[in-house]
Amino acid sequence: MSEPTQTTAPTQDQAFGQPSAEELVAAMNAAEADALPKLQAEFAALQAKSAELADQYLRAKADAENARRRAEEEISKARKFAVEGFAESLLPVADSLEAGLIIKDATADQIREGAQATLRQLIAALERNKVIAINPAAGTKFDPHQHQAISVVPSEQEANTVVSVLQKGYSIVERVLRPALVTVAAPK
Repeated sequence: MSEPTQTTAPTQDQAFGQPSAEELVAAMNAAEADALPKLQAEFAALQAKSAELADQYLRAKADAENARRRAEEEISKARKFAVEGFAESLLPVADSLEAGLIIKDATADQIREGAQATLRQLIAALERNKVIAINPAAGTKFDPHQHQAISVVPSEQEANTVVSVLQKGYSIVERVLRPALVTVAAPK
């Protein structure tokens, strides 16, 4: 007698036309095998991009450090030589004073003319360097930031206004170097 062939009953999945678990695993392994080179290539591309970005970061960091160092050097030089331009503009004033002192037989008018010319040079040099005189006109409102009241005097002017200037003040780029010394009108 022949042995009966053993047939297995189809599984529920096979009965409904679905692959078995073994077939699914085999299919997944095949798909993974196909995807592996793609994933490896993608990984290599990402590593290259990461290395490129790291290099760009290091270069940008070095550029920023170099810019900071150059700025510090320029600030140091500016501090060191800040007075150079101011000194250069005062040299003609010193030359004029020396030239005036050389003249032995100068008349009072010549000395006065020379002093006036030298004063004009000095004022021009100060203005070129942004040093501006604070010389308020009579009747100007008293400003404690720019004026220093020496005395309060009775006056026909409105109270707290400048009556007279005893000494000019000076400012440099809106910063007061020396306030103007003024007398102020007293309240009535």
